[in-house]
Amino acid sequence: MRFEIPFSGHANVRANHTRTIEITTEPDLTLQGDCIIGVGAEFGCKKIPDDLKEKLRRSDAQVTITILVNDEKFEIVGKGHEELKLENPHDIVIRKSNFLCPRTLAIRCDKASDDMPREMMKKLQDPKTKGLFVIEVT
Repeated sequence: MRFEIPFSGHANVRANHTRTIEITTEPDLTLQGDCIIGVGAEFGCKKIPDDLKEKLRRSDAQVTITILVNDEKFEIVGKGHEELKLENPHDIVIRKSNFLCPRTLAIRCDKASDDMPREMMKKLQDPKTKGLFVIEVT
């Protein structure tokens, strides 16, 4: 199953967090949001389709997140969990840790925002840049 979430860049994108990656529906971003790679996302966790949420809530689920910006691709692989809440209306966070909260989409991910290619991060510092956050679960 595949689900795509469009988002936009922002001048304050830093992508230097060592544990997480986040996109948000919020239109603005402060410099403290160092894991946020995109704003103005069309969906937070709450609006993810129920059939995808069911798949994400399996402990054996492999979650692949692909971030597409122009012709560049950045892929992250993580795990689902039976206790995922997936209820936050604004944010989607993927984590290297096992931490669960209503914003968490996947845990035990192999990359964080500081692993994002710097050229991609620089493109996302332009508010006119459009990205795509693609979720696939097997």
